[in-house]
Amino acid sequence: MDRVTGIFVDGMGAAAATSGILTQLQGRIFGLLYLHDRALSLDEITDELQQSKSNVSVQIRGLLDWQLVRQLRVAGSRRDHYEAATDFWRVMQAIVERRFRWNLRQVLATADETERALTSLPGMAERSMVATRLDALRSYFLAVDALLGALTQGEPMTSLRMHEVAQHVTPTRASKRTRPHSAGR
Repeated sequence: MDRVTGIFVDGMGAAAATSGILTQLQGRIFGLLYLHDRALSLDEITDELQQSKSNVSVQIRGLLDWQLVRQLRVAGSRRDHYEAATDFWRVMQAIVERRFRWNLRQVLATADETERALTSLPGMAERSMVATRLDALRSYFLAVDALLGALTQGEPMTSLRMHEVAQHVTPTRASKRTRPHSAGR
């Protein structure tokens, strides 16, 4: 591997290692594929990165799941070849939808479930405090969900618009009848 590619590959590996999404080797594989103008076979990738074939194969499966790498067939070869995704807008839309919005919806579902259980609390003051906090949490997470929804749709969502969404969210909009990502649209 040449010096320029090595710098990029190592830098992408370091970035991936701290992302909480990808491993260092996944970042290095992506970096290697991204700087090549042709698809590489598993053997070529393992040779370039000096990693075991089984380890690279496992890491590539993760990259395929995140849609950061595509598997291709190359004419005249029985081996699978891989290339890096270059449409980062589409990749980020998929990551945001799969990772962050799913987590937001977990928080919203937890707030809804907690609110349903609120009637079992003995004191009216405590119920009121918890309900107020759940409303604040729900408003914030619905606004963030609207922001991420706008991102995945390619729509602009300024911080001012996000704040407006948060102010207009009511507890009934967070119920099971309304999907969280419909807020603010």
